[in-house]
Amino acid sequence: MATDRILFGICGLLVGIVIGFIFANSINRTGSQAQSTLPTDAPANMNLPPDHPLVGANTGQSQQGGALPQVTEALERAKNQPESFEAQMTAGDLYYQIQRFADAAKFYEKANTLKPGEVEPMIKLGNANFDAEQYETAEKWYLEALKKTPNDTNVRTDLGLTYYLRTPRDTDRAIKEFKNVLDAEPDKEITLQNLALAYRESGDTQSFQTTLEKLRKINPNNPILTRSGT
Repeated sequence: MATDRILFGICGLLVGIVIGFIFANSINRTGSQAQSTLPTDAPANMNLPPDHPLVGANTGQSQQGGALPQVTEALERAKNQPESFEAQMTAGDLYYQIQRFADAAKFYEKANTLKPGEVEPMIKLGNANFDAEQYETAEKWYLEALKKTPNDTNVRTDLGLTYYLRTPRDTDRAIKEFKNVLDAEPDKEITLQNLALAYRESGDTQSFQTTLEKLRKINPNNPILTRSGT
Protein backbone atom coordinates (compact mmCIF):
# COMPACT_ATOMS: atom_id res chain seq x y z
CA MET A 1 0.00 0.00 0.00
CA ALA A 2 3.07 2.66 0.10
CA THR A 3 7.47 3.53 -1.22
CA ASP A 4 8.30 -0.07 -0.20
CA ARG A 5 8.22 1.13 3.28
CA ILE A 6 15.94 0.34 0.32
CA LEU A 7 19.99 -0.64 0.80
CA PHE A 8 22.88 -3.18 1.54
CA GLY A 9 28.17 -5.41 2.77
CA ILE A 10 27.97 -8.89 3.99
CA CYS A 11 26.27 -7.58 7.12
CA GLY A 12 25.68 -4.16 5.63
CA LEU A 13 24.39 -5.59 2.37
CA LEU A 14 21.67 -7.63 4.04
CA VAL A 15 20.59 -4.79 6.30
CA GLY A 16 20.38 -2.48 3.31
CA ILE A 17 18.39 -4.95 1.27
CA VAL A 18 15.99 -5.52 4.13
CA ILE A 19 15.34 -1.81 4.54
CA GLY A 20 14.79 -1.47 0.82
CA PHE A 21 12.57 -4.48 0.56
CA ILE A 22 10.42 -3.29 3.42
CA PHE A 23 10.02 0.04 1.63
CA ALA A 24 9.12 -1.76 -1.59
CA ASN A 25 6.49 -3.81 0.14
CA SER A 26 4.36 -0.86 0.92
CA ILE A 27 3.34 -1.07 -2.70
CA ASN A 28 1.17 -3.97 -1.61
CA ARG A 29 -0.60 -1.93 0.95
CA THR A 30 -1.12 0.92 -1.45
CA GLY A 31 -3.76 -1.22 -3.05
CA SER A 32 -5.42 -1.96 0.28
CA GLN A 33 -4.97 1.28 2.18
CA ALA A 34 -7.15 4.13 0.98
CA GLN A 35 -5.08 6.97 -0.41
CA SER A 36 -5.47 10.47 0.94
CA THR A 37 -5.24 13.74 -0.93
CA LEU A 38 -3.18 15.17 1.91
CA PRO A 39 0.27 16.44 0.92
CA THR A 40 3.06 14.04 1.76
CA ASP A 41 6.77 14.06 2.53
CA ALA A 42 9.46 11.59 3.54
CA PRO A 43 8.34 8.87 5.96
CA ALA A 44 9.52 9.06 9.56
CA ASN A 45 9.19 5.34 10.12
CA MET A 46 11.96 3.53 8.22
CA ASN A 47 10.27 0.18 8.82
CA LEU A 48 7.73 0.75 6.07
CA PRO A 49 7.38 -0.93 2.67
CA PRO A 50 7.65 1.09 -0.68
CA ASP A 51 4.80 3.32 -1.88
CA HIS A 52 3.64 3.67 1.68
CA PRO A 53 1.90 7.02 2.22
CA LEU A 54 4.73 9.43 2.95
CA VAL A 55 4.33 11.88 5.77
CA GLY A 56 6.33 14.74 7.15
CA ALA A 57 6.09 18.40 7.99
CA ASN A 58 3.72 19.07 5.12
CA THR A 59 1.13 16.56 6.27
CA GLY A 60 -0.31 19.12 8.62
CA GLN A 61 1.42 18.03 11.79
CA SER A 62 3.04 20.90 13.59
CA GLN A 63 6.45 20.54 15.17
CA GLN A 64 4.55 19.95 18.39
CA GLY A 65 2.71 17.06 16.74
CA GLY A 66 -0.58 18.88 16.27
CA ALA A 67 -3.20 17.15 14.14
CA LEU A 68 -4.54 18.34 10.82
CA PRO A 69 -7.78 20.33 10.94
CA GLN A 70 -9.27 17.55 8.82
CA VAL A 71 -8.36 15.03 11.50
CA THR A 72 -9.94 17.15 14.21
CA GLU A 73 -13.12 17.44 12.17
CA ALA A 74 -13.13 13.73 11.39
CA LEU A 75 -12.63 12.92 15.07
CA GLU A 76 -15.61 15.07 16.02
CA ARG A 77 -17.76 13.38 13.38
CA ALA A 78 -16.66 9.96 14.59
CA LYS A 79 -17.50 10.87 18.18
CA ASN A 80 -20.83 12.42 17.25
CA GLN A 81 -21.76 9.55 14.92
CA PRO A 82 -20.58 6.45 16.80
CA GLU A 83 -22.81 4.22 14.69
CA SER A 84 -21.49 5.55 11.38
CA PHE A 85 -19.14 3.08 9.72
CA GLU A 86 -18.01 5.74 7.23
CA ALA A 87 -17.20 8.28 9.97
CA GLN A 88 -15.06 5.75 11.84
CA MET A 89 -13.20 4.73 8.69
CA THR A 90 -12.58 8.34 7.65
CA ALA A 91 -11.13 9.22 11.05
CA GLY A 92 -8.97 6.11 10.92
CA ASP A 93 -7.69 6.92 7.43
CA LEU A 94 -6.72 10.47 8.37
CA TYR A 95 -4.92 9.36 11.53
CA TYR A 96 -3.12 6.74 9.45
CA GLN A 97 -1.92 9.41 7.04
CA ILE A 98 -0.24 11.37 9.85
CA GLN A 99 1.30 8.16 11.22
CA ARG A 100 -0.76 8.05 14.41
CA PHE A 101 -1.22 4.35 13.88
CA ALA A 102 -2.57 3.48 17.34
CA ASP A 103 -5.30 6.12 16.97
CA ALA A 104 -6.09 4.91 13.46
CA ALA A 105 -6.43 1.37 14.76
CA LYS A 106 -9.00 2.45 17.38
CA PHE A 107 -11.30 3.81 14.70
CA TYR A 108 -10.79 0.82 12.43
CA GLU A 109 -11.63 -1.43 15.37
CA LYS A 110 -14.87 0.50 15.92
CA ALA A 111 -15.68 0.20 12.22
CA ASN A 112 -14.98 -3.52 12.39
CA THR A 113 -17.41 -3.81 15.29
CA LEU A 114 -20.08 -1.97 13.31
CA LYS A 115 -19.60 -4.13 10.21
CA PRO A 116 -17.78 -7.31 11.23
CA GLY A 117 -18.27 -8.81 7.79
CA GLU A 118 -16.41 -6.03 5.97
CA VAL A 119 -12.87 -6.90 4.94
CA GLU A 120 -11.58 -3.31 4.54
CA PRO A 121 -11.33 -2.53 8.28
CA MET A 122 -9.51 -5.84 8.82
CA ILE A 123 -6.90 -5.02 6.18
CA LYS A 124 -6.45 -1.51 7.51
CA LEU A 125 -6.10 -2.83 11.05
CA GLY A 126 -3.38 -5.09 9.73
CA ASN A 127 -1.70 -2.17 7.98
CA ALA A 128 -1.87 0.17 10.97
CA ASN A 129 -0.43 -2.44 13.31
CA PHE A 130 2.22 -3.39 10.76
CA ASP A 131 3.37 0.20 10.48
CA ALA A 132 3.38 0.48 14.28
CA GLU A 133 5.68 -2.59 14.26
CA GLN A 134 3.06 -4.62 16.13
CA TYR A 135 3.62 -7.58 13.89
CA GLU A 136 1.76 -10.22 15.90
CA THR A 137 -1.36 -8.04 15.98
CA ALA A 138 -1.00 -7.26 12.28
CA GLU A 139 -0.79 -11.02 11.65
CA LYS A 140 -4.09 -11.52 13.45
CA TRP A 141 -5.92 -9.00 11.28
CA TYR A 142 -4.36 -10.12 8.02
CA LEU A 143 -5.44 -13.67 8.82
CA GLU A 144 -8.97 -12.44 9.49
CA ALA A 145 -8.98 -10.59 6.17
CA LEU A 146 -7.73 -13.67 4.34
CA LYS A 147 -10.67 -15.68 5.67
CA LYS A 148 -12.82 -13.32 3.60
CA THR A 149 -10.50 -12.89 0.61
CA PRO A 150 -8.09 -15.86 0.59
CA ASN A 151 -6.78 -14.96 -2.87
CA ASP A 152 -5.60 -11.46 -1.93
CA THR A 153 -1.91 -11.77 -2.75
CA ASN A 154 -1.09 -8.31 -1.39
CA VAL A 155 -2.45 -9.14 2.04
CA ARG A 156 -0.77 -12.54 2.06
CA THR A 157 2.56 -10.97 1.11
CA ASP A 158 2.22 -8.55 4.01
CA LEU A 159 1.30 -11.46 6.25
CA GLY A 160 4.56 -13.11 5.26
CA LEU A 161 6.39 -9.93 6.19
CA THR A 162 4.94 -9.99 9.70
CA TYR A 163 6.77 -13.28 10.24
CA TYR A 164 9.98 -12.05 8.64
CA LEU A 165 10.16 -8.78 10.59
CA ARG A 166 9.14 -9.90 14.07
CA THR A 167 11.60 -10.71 16.85
CA PRO A 168 12.58 -13.48 16.74
CA ARG A 169 12.06 -13.99 13.02
CA ASP A 170 9.89 -16.85 11.81
CA THR A 171 11.63 -17.19 8.45
CA ASP A 172 10.13 -20.59 7.67
CA ARG A 173 6.58 -19.27 8.01
CA ALA A 174 7.46 -16.19 5.96
CA ILE A 175 8.79 -18.42 3.18
CA LYS A 176 5.64 -20.52 3.29
CA GLU A 177 3.38 -17.49 2.86
CA PHE A 178 5.51 -16.00 0.08
CA LYS A 179 5.46 -19.34 -1.77
CA ASN A 180 1.67 -19.49 -1.39
CA VAL A 181 1.45 -16.10 -3.07
CA LEU A 182 3.73 -17.17 -5.90
CA ASP A 183 1.71 -20.33 -6.48
CA ALA A 184 -1.16 -18.03 -7.42
CA GLU A 185 0.85 -15.22 -8.99
CA PRO A 186 4.27 -16.54 -10.09
CA ASP A 187 5.52 -13.22 -11.48
CA LYS A 188 4.70 -11.04 -8.46
CA GLU A 189 7.98 -9.16 -8.19
CA ILE A 190 7.76 -7.85 -4.64
CA THR A 191 6.94 -11.31 -3.29
CA LEU A 192 9.85 -12.85 -5.19
CA GLN A 193 12.07 -10.13 -3.73
CA ASN A 194 10.85 -10.90 -0.23
CA LEU A 195 11.26 -14.63 -0.77
CA ALA A 196 14.85 -14.17 -1.95
CA LEU A 197 15.66 -12.22 1.21
CA ALA A 198 14.00 -14.83 3.38
CA TYR A 199 16.00 -17.60 1.71
CA ARG A 200 19.19 -15.60 2.20
CA GLU A 201 18.33 -15.15 5.87
CA SER A 202 17.68 -18.87 6.26
CA GLY A 203 21.00 -19.80 4.66
CA ASP A 204 19.35 -21.68 1.78
CA THR A 205 21.83 -20.58 -0.89
CA GLN A 206 20.43 -22.77 -3.66
CA SER A 207 16.86 -21.52 -3.24
CA PHE A 208 18.16 -17.96 -2.92
CA GLN A 209 19.97 -18.22 -6.26
CA THR A 210 16.99 -19.90 -7.94
CA THR A 211 14.71 -17.12 -6.76
CA LEU A 212 17.17 -14.48 -7.96
CA GLU A 213 17.07 -16.04 -11.42
CA LYS A 214 13.29 -15.85 -11.49
CA LEU A 215 13.48 -12.26 -10.30
CA ARG A 216 16.03 -11.40 -13.01
CA LYS A 217 13.65 -12.60 -15.73
CA ILE A 218 10.91 -10.34 -14.42
CA ASN A 219 13.00 -7.26 -13.64
CA PRO A 220 16.78 -7.28 -14.10
CA ASN A 221 16.86 -3.88 -12.40
CA ASN A 222 15.34 -5.09 -9.14
CA PRO A 223 17.28 -3.55 -6.20
CA ILE A 224 18.43 -6.93 -4.90
CA LEU A 225 20.06 -7.72 -8.23
CA THR A 226 21.54 -4.31 -8.94
CA ARG A 227 22.75 -3.46 -5.44
CA SER A 228 24.17 -6.87 -4.62
CA GLY A 229 25.85 -7.17 -8.02
CA THR A 230 24.42 -10.66 -8.62
